[in-house]
Amino acid sequence: MIAIEAKLKGTSYQYAKLDEAIRTAQFIRNRCLRHWMDNRGVNRNDLQKLCSVLSKDTSTPWSKKLNSQARQAAADRAWQSIALFYDNCKNPAIKKKGYPKFKKHNRSVEYKNTGWLLSPDRKQITFKDGFSAGTFDLWTSRDLVWYSEHQIKRVRVVKRSDGYYCQFLVDIERKEEHEFTGSVVGIDLGLKEFYTDSNGGTVENPKYLRKSEKRLKRLQRILSRKYRKPKKKGQKQSNRYHKACCQLAKQHLKVSRQRKDHAMKTAGALIQSNDLVVYEAMNVSNMVKNHKLAKSISDASWYQFCQWLGYYAKLHGIICVAVPPHFTSQDCSNCGVRVEKTLSTRTHNCPHCHTILDRDHNAAKNILAKGLEILTKLVKNTVGHTEINAKGEDDLWLINRDVNHLSQLVELGIGVNLESHTIP
Repeated sequence: MIAIEAKLKGTSYQYAKLDEAIRTAQFIRNRCLRHWMDNRGVNRNDLQKLCSVLSKDTSTPWSKKLNSQARQAAADRAWQSIALFYDNCKNPAIKKKGYPKFKKHNRSVEYKNTGWLLSPDRKQITFKDGFSAGTFDLWTSRDLVWYSEHQIKRVRVVKRSDGYYCQFLVDIERKEEHEFTGSVVGIDLGLKEFYTDSNGGTVENPKYLRKSEKRLKRLQRILSRKYRKPKKKGQKQSNRYHKACCQLAKQHLKVSRQRKDHAMKTAGALIQSNDLVVYEAMNVSNMVKNHKLAKSISDASWYQFCQWLGYYAKLHGIICVAVPPHFTSQDCSNCGVRVEKTLSTRTHNCPHCHTILDRDHNAAKNILAKGLEILTKLVKNTVGHTEINAKGEDDLWLINRDVNHLSQLVELGIGVNLESHTIP
């Protein structure tokens, strides 16, 4: 599956019709959630039946305007939040169960196989449901002419601060050819540098939020000045307030896009140039609880980078391992002696073997050693088999790997003293 996004170009009247469709999908989703709250034993099939009842209800005539499969997709969204709540209740390790909530500001509506039609040249799309939004021009760098309508399984309309977008979910298998070079690397994510690898190379931390902070603060002050305290209930804000709010949202959207672009390109380049990538599995949601570092950690977008690492690893068919981060900065990568240091100490100076390294470089070597140790145990446990198909894809991606190929990668890390490192 791949997702292709295109910007929708139309008139203000057409955009208003899309807003009506989005609000209707939000209404159906909330009604399904209310039906689940008021009735015990409601399942997914019951929510699908409720969509048909709402379309025939004379008190909600706008429900019938929305495409039938779009109504079902809205009910599926409600059931997804309910199913996630059930799964969290069964897991005692999760303290916050995430009880489903009503949506107040929904920004998308999803169609399945009906309710839309692409032009023969794939440059336009027409929405054919009761809202009659009409035909929109598609602005995208990806050409949809190579895919048939049968391959497009979902069409989602998304409203953002800079316009409306259409996302196409295409059923196609994507695979990239990867040339084996025998390169292995371990990376340590940081705030000073985005990451430092076991070879001593570094990638600069762009700090997009910090660079845009001055403009964001100015736009926030303008928005605050435009705010008008309502004198009576239901009084709306001025057009200038909404314009200032849109400008602030566009700047935040730009920062998020910069982060995503940097994470994608950095992860793709790292996977393309290596056959084994080892990184530390960090719990970012707990790390941002430190209010002194929360903004910098969020600005670095470590979680998004790790997600793209896993995606490109599966795409190129290489090995990507996530190892525990415990004591990777404290242990010496040469002799294994634990040298305690504070976060402000940026140089590793081992009193036992007199090794002097940058703190992140030392941690990257330890991370690579842990990854090689995991693979060594995996090879020993699969002696006599020709292929490895490891489970636990959140931490280790090994898809039908040849044992001989895996052994070659482990042998390339012989320079790391594996015997002096243990996995906690």
